[in-house]
Amino acid sequence: MTGYSRAKFPHWQSQSLKGPGCDTREVVLKRDGTAVRHDDECRAVSGRWKSVYDGRSYTRSSSVDIDHMVPLANAWRSGADTWSTQRRRAFANDLSRPQLIAVSAASNRSKGDQSPDQWKPPLRSYWCTYARAWVQVKQHYALSITQTEKAALGEMLDTCR
Repeated sequence: MTGYSRAKFPHWQSQSLKGPGCDTREVVLKRDGTAVRHDDECRAVSGRWKSVYDGRSYTRSSSVDIDHMVPLANAWRSGADTWSTQRRRAFANDLSRPQLIAVSAASNRSKGDQSPDQWKPPLRSYWCTYARAWVQVKQHYALSITQTEKAALGEMLDTCR
């Protein structure tokens, strides 16, 4: 973790094409929620969100975190320490891959920067989707996977139907 700082991954960048004041967080809240309404500054003021990690539902956006599927610190340990700031920004704001997901604040904070060998979503029914997303993000960004991480991903992928 030598040299790691969350600030080296500029996140929640402006997504001006989505509307004035919209940043990555607000775009994900809208994408992952139901009946989401934004104010004039693009802040989610109402809606419904269901956390796929633990099955909990919320009606206040302040109860929802945007999880980086592959945490920033994990990416740093897996190869992002050699990236440019521009590439780290793209990773931290990636709306094209399953890197960002709206989940309960409690589950996101429980996960922290852990990999699948250290933390799995409480809902076993989400393990397959989680493992597939993790692998897709790591593969796209050419990030390394440890042997214990690989074993845990295999266990989770075994739940796919």
